[in-house]
Amino acid sequence: MITIKLRRVTRTGFINFWRNGTVTIASLLILMVTLFTVGSLVLSGAVLSSLLGQIKDRVDINVYFKTNAPMSDIQALQKALTARPEVKQVTYTSAEEALTQFKARHQDNDLIIGSLSEIDENPLGAILNIRAKDPSQYESISKFLSTDAVLAPGGGTIIDKVNYNQNKLAIDRLSKVIDMVQKIGLLITILFSILAIVVTVNTIRLAIYTAREEIGVMKLVGASNNYVRGPFVIQGVMNGVLAAVLVMIILYPLTVWVGSRTDNFFGGLNVSDYFLSNFVQLFLILLGTGVILSVISSFVAVGRYLKV
Repeated sequence: MITIKLRRVTRTGFINFWRNGTVTIASLLILMVTLFTVGSLVLSGAVLSSLLGQIKDRVDINVYFKTNAPMSDIQALQKALTARPEVKQVTYTSAEEALTQFKARHQDNDLIIGSLSEIDENPLGAILNIRAKDPSQYESISKFLSTDAVLAPGGGTIIDKVNYNQNKLAIDRLSKVIDMVQKIGLLITILFSILAIVVTVNTIRLAIYTAREEIGVMKLVGASNNYVRGPFVIQGVMNGVLAAVLVMIILYPLTVWVGSRTDNFFGGLNVSDYFLSNFVQLFLILLGTGVILSVISSFVAVGRYLKV
């Protein structure tokens, strides 16, 4: 008996899906817009993560040592920094390498190059380049560098300068941008999901209205609420599946076009390659979102409009 009812509900749902052409197309288009937005958010999120990763890799702080700083003390500080949980990487640059890099950066400045040639010794000390796991952690690293823990055995400091304060403004701004972008992305996703449900509910109500006489007859002969809801739920599932397939078809040439023009701009992330490599995951996200939104909308529309 249950199998027979399920077959009838499914058959009615398929028939209504094709019979109510105008309403079906309207529901499908609205759902496609929503899923296209979801897909765009997923792809833009990947691009944004790549860009933020590139920016994070470029944010750092340098520790400049005095020219007479003992190598053993520098190595001890490097070891202490590497052991800290917030530190991602510590790179050592010798005084000779620092001088070579300085000359390369100012090779077109004859005054600076001439001044260096007049000096018998290297005026630069060794450098430690520190990269944190997160930009917000640079402040704690800077505080550690100003504590007594980094003093040399004789009680003096081997550090000449730490450029954290010079980079602090950029680091703070980056941290705020990252937090803001994450919150905005979540808010947009929630708003579009709510909008999709509201609009789809109103569209399904129109479909219910066109079939009101048929539903009335079904209720008169004793059809249960679930039996009445069934065909609309089936229609919703079909809408979700078809909308997901169509959106994926639209996204593919779009990502190819965007990827060919923004490959270098996005720090090496090709949107088209990302789309193809994550095709199954993205399709499942759109399919699940489409089916869930359609089914929820169907239940809400039938329950509130007909009060079955």
